[in-house]
Amino acid sequence: MDYSNTAAGVLKGVGGEENVQSLVHCMTRLRFVLKDESKADDQALRAVPGVITTARAGGQYQVVIGNDVPEVYAAIGKISALGSSGGAVQEEPKKDKNLFNRFIEMISAIFTPLLWALAGTGLLKAFLAATVTFGWISNTTSTYTILNALSDAFINFLPMALAITAARHFKASEFTSFAIAGALVYPSIVALNGHSGITFFGIPVVMVSYVSSVIPIVIIVWLQSFAERYLYAKLPAAIRRFVTPMIIILIAVPLVFLVIGPLSSVLSNGLASGITWVFKVAPWLGGALLGGLWQVLVIFGLHWGFVPIMTVEYQTTGSITLAAPLFAAVLAQAGAVAGVWVRARKQTLKSLAAPATLSGFLAGITEPAIYGINLPLKRPFAFGIVGGVLGGAIISAGGIRSNSFVVPSLLSSPALFGQGNMFMLGLGVLVAVVVAFVLTVVFGFDESLVGAAAPSAGTQPTSPDIDTQVYSPVDGTVIALSEVPDAAFASGQLGQGLAVQPRGGAVYAPFDGEVIAAFPTGHAVGLRSASGTEVLIHIGIDTVKLNGKHFELMVQKGQHVTLGQLLVEFDAEAISAAGFALVTPVVVTNSKSFTVAQPASGPIAHGDNLYLAVAAEPATASV
Repeated sequence: MDYSNTAAGVLKGVGGEENVQSLVHCMTRLRFVLKDESKADDQALRAVPGVITTARAGGQYQVVIGNDVPEVYAAIGKISALGSSGGAVQEEPKKDKNLFNRFIEMISAIFTPLLWALAGTGLLKAFLAATVTFGWISNTTSTYTILNALSDAFINFLPMALAITAARHFKASEFTSFAIAGALVYPSIVALNGHSGITFFGIPVVMVSYVSSVIPIVIIVWLQSFAERYLYAKLPAAIRRFVTPMIIILIAVPLVFLVIGPLSSVLSNGLASGITWVFKVAPWLGGALLGGLWQVLVIFGLHWGFVPIMTVEYQTTGSITLAAPLFAAVLAQAGAVAGVWVRARKQTLKSLAAPATLSGFLAGITEPAIYGINLPLKRPFAFGIVGGVLGGAIISAGGIRSNSFVVPSLLSSPALFGQGNMFMLGLGVLVAVVVAFVLTVVFGFDESLVGAAAPSAGTQPTSPDIDTQVYSPVDGTVIALSEVPDAAFASGQLGQGLAVQPRGGAVYAPFDGEVIAAFPTGHAVGLRSASGTEVLIHIGIDTVKLNGKHFELMVQKGQHVTLGQLLVEFDAEAISAAGFALVTPVVVTNSKSFTVAQPASGPIAHGDNLYLAVAAEPATASV
């Protein structure tokens, strides 16, 4: 995947950076909160190379990428101001969101950054549990103690991680939130759990465990955000930066101990008891519902509501009942797409189904299978649901529980070992996969429903026999791209080309063409030549953080420019004084269509030959 092209296409498709209120990403999708969702072009986005599909749910506009979503997200951060502050650029919340959408957005923003670490450590814990179950490692050895610490530490200190993500979402001080969470899991505080006669200035305290807890820290950080704004407005500027956190910590931590903790403990125990009751009275029914509906909930982004329930259940019982039937839901969709792989006659469909099958079975990533194949073909998706219902019912009827927070897949299945009837587990997984696979192979599907993506509306015809001479846009000294102090540019991930250490404060057009990206911050400009060569001029490294300070943009998107026309003026001395490197990469972002030849070296003036963009055969340029 050409991440830079995908990033540019996605940003254009959602209405541009100016239409984005916030952006985060989860395991497989970019999650936008847009100012005006009507500006998002579903058809154009789905035609962007690398985009599987789009979805609107929970107040978010979701662009499904698949396993490469972190790279696309990083590429968006290189060409825009999005992606700062730990994955979100938060503004004032939309006033027209209903309470449910706001809740889903909150859960997504707080839990998304943690999921990979939760899944990774959960997988390690699952494998460790399997080694003990099979007698490969004794839980009395120091080896087990070390491995258990590695796998258990993150979930144990989960409140400290949640403090950071919750602070970012609620716009509170991250390290003040971290200090509050640290107090909740401080060893001497943990040691008080279960003891009677505990008081705070004579006030009785019912001490509960905050290890792996979710609700208390989220609530207190939310309250912290209001308190900080009030104190910052009232306290003198000379003392407010250190007095504010002192006051908040002094009030917030006892408040948790005296009120929030005990109440949340009652709520947590109630939720866990309710879940346990449902699965005790009719476990097969609970498993069938989750096994059948889970992938539907994922499509609409509604599965986020189950994440805090699972973490609460894990904190209370040490295992997760809800997680077990999800294995049937995920593996059934993998079985269905495997059926497509076997049954399909078109080689293009087979080539899509093969990696989607492996991704679903081994990693539990089903978005490529669902959005790219099963859902468009309709029948395989329905057959996957049938398999999930049957498999989920069998697994839950066997009393299967997960001993850790993992992404359901074959690799993570050891998380279920030793937690119920293992025969029922194997039978449930087998039924889920086989039923979905056999129904897909036997009843088939209409292959014409999945075809090649239509060309993007932004795609322009190119002249494959015409090369583009790229002239230097700045005065300075040419350096190799590999010497740029930024891994994305130095590795060529964002395109091939050269960089210039500028001398002066002006950027000029390197050829006649069209402005296809004019960032409001002025730090970067994208151009397309008549032959389709797309060039990104990025002034300095990480200068997007200046938010337009010291830059003046002279052109706008869609404008036609001529060779040597002034594009941007910038204050080189001020930017350098602010600590930013001024080296300016000039890269061809559609490098699969054009290769770089005849590179210049040494001192150069704007208008001098920098390199030749040679058209490949065939050459197709896309936004």
